[in-house]
Amino acid sequence: MSTRPSHKPFRPRKAPAQSRSEATVTSIIEAAAQVLESEGFEGFNTNAVARRAGVSIGSLYQYFPGKDALTVALIHRENRRFHEDASGALTKRSGRAALEYLIGAAVRQQLQRPMLARLLDIAEGRPALRGEVAKSEMEELVAIVVGRAAPKHPRPDVAAGDLLAMVRGMVDAAGERGERDLDDLERRVRAAVFGYLSRSGNA
Repeated sequence: MSTRPSHKPFRPRKAPAQSRSEATVTSIIEAAAQVLESEGFEGFNTNAVARRAGVSIGSLYQYFPGKDALTVALIHRENRRFHEDASGALTKRSGRAALEYLIGAAVRQQLQRPMLARLLDIAEGRPALRGEVAKSEMEELVAIVVGRAAPKHPRPDVAAGDLLAMVRGMVDAAGERGERDLDDLERRVRAAVFGYLSRSGNA
């Protein structure tokens, strides 16, 4: 009777305990991003990532059991960076300014490293990875911002879900088309978002 490995295949084997090991993990994850950008899924494997990071394959396996664990770690890193940027919306004085800032953060995430963003979007859609990538923090942030921008909306939770889907759909489509003009995309997303809100007299 076979036994399953004790570690989860999509999660790191261990957390770095010292600054040197933290730097190693950081370099491995960035190397994973670079390999994915340059080689796509076809060339994305642990050997290629170890070479790019300048570490042995054994060192990589100390932290990551395979390429799926690397993918999840990379998704977590990008989501964390996006949330840190998007959280700046909460410092804005008006609800409209907060929503505009949130839109800008979404556009920046998609178009600053467009190939990486597109490939991670595909990876996130894999059924096996869905339970490993939580969206609750981002959804909560969007709900707060929409609540400020549209305080009179009769169903703010529905509005938040609609706007999140709208923004994701537009920025993902722009990334797939290879767009590079952040300002133009931001203007179009703002028009769509505030047009939606104005239907209820909330913009």
